[in-house]
Amino acid sequence: MPKKIDLRVKRTNKMIMEAFIHLVEAKGFDNITVQEIADEAMINRATFYAHYKDKQDLYDFIFKQAIDAFASVLDPDQIVQGNRLKVRKIEMVLKNIYEQIQDNRKFFLTIMDASGNEILRKKIAEILDEKYSHIFNRLKITENDIEVPLDFIIEYMTSIFVGTLHWWITSDTTMDADSLAKLVIKLVGNGHLTILGIEIDH
Repeated sequence: MPKKIDLRVKRTNKMIMEAFIHLVEAKGFDNITVQEIADEAMINRATFYAHYKDKQDLYDFIFKQAIDAFASVLDPDQIVQGNRLKVRKIEMVLKNIYEQIQDNRKFFLTIMDASGNEILRKKIAEILDEKYSHIFNRLKITENDIEVPLDFIIEYMTSIFVGTLHWWITSDTTMDADSLAKLVIKLVGNGHLTILGIEIDH
């Protein structure tokens, strides 16, 4: 019996999220109401409030899912072995994330505004700092005998990732998810990371 209830909750939650994304794409976040989300999801307001406090809570939940997806890409247990990066693994996961974003491009255009962009950048920087600081600290990266600050490296790598993602979803480019993943990996992997002393495992 509990399994049936769990499936019902998951299905309702999926309907709410799909309704929300559809409405945000059509009208913009500021112009939609909880009642409209409930109507679109074919549920009542009470059911919506059983899942989320308000539409901002729902927005935050979806944004957190996006952050968690990026966090999984940056998991050192998956993509790092010693000082070596498993580039093929990173490329495949990046491609999957880009494809999800492409499938919901209008929605991401809405949430990747100036504030959303900054939140994403900060979160990725936090993940890099938390998961990779021990690796970068061990390498003791220097330039002209001056040690490069760890926060500079993290800020630099985060800016590249978020910047290219923002360009991709806001421009009229025909570049697909696979090509973008390959390009980002090629730019970062063949240049910046090798300069930083990290070996690339192709």
